Amino acid sequence: MATLIYLTILSLDGYVEDNDGNFDWARPDEEVHVFVNDLERPVGTYLYGRKMYEVMRYWETAHSAVDQSPATRDFAGIWRSAEKIVYSRTLEKASTARTRIERSFNPAAIRQVKESAERDITVGGPELAAAAIKAGLVDEYHLFITPIVMGGGKPSLPDNVRVKLELLDQRRFGNGVVHLHYRAVP
Repeated sequence: MATLIYLTILSLDGYVEDNDGNFDWARPDEEVHVFVNDLERPVGTYLYGRKMYEVMRYWETAHSAVDQSPATRDFAGIWRSAEKIVYSRTLEKASTARTRIERSFNPAAIRQVKESAERDITVGGPELAAAAIKAGLVDEYHLFITPIVMGGGKPSLPDNVRVKLELLDQRRFGNGVVHLHYRAVP
């Protein structure tokens, strides 16, 4: 059975983007990027909402740019090799390989994917993650807390849901980012 993981980069006060929709402050440096790549390497399927997919499809061609760092090229390969499921009512077709569109998020279908998958699954984007968290589907959380306070924006975690967590690991990076790895406690 696969593990469903929510991996997100967030501000100290819990936002994934600021009030203007910007998230340039969340760009990982090389040290963090290498660490994220190692976490993403076992992932076989990415679950995305439309907005997150539109951001992430950059990785389809990122490997071809000559000025990319080794970590960036590595992640592009990891991302391209994984399956992508995009939940969108408006997206007509996928613009990346190994991608399919689903019109609605169905927790029962995700449970079946988890049961049959041989590799881990991640859920990307706070809105889709909120649906998965509320449905009790998220097994692990990888939170990369960036040393910035936004004061508002798009929250990384949903309101009105309670999940007990067990801390499995923590790491501090040279740029002040802190990684917290939790497992959901049933």
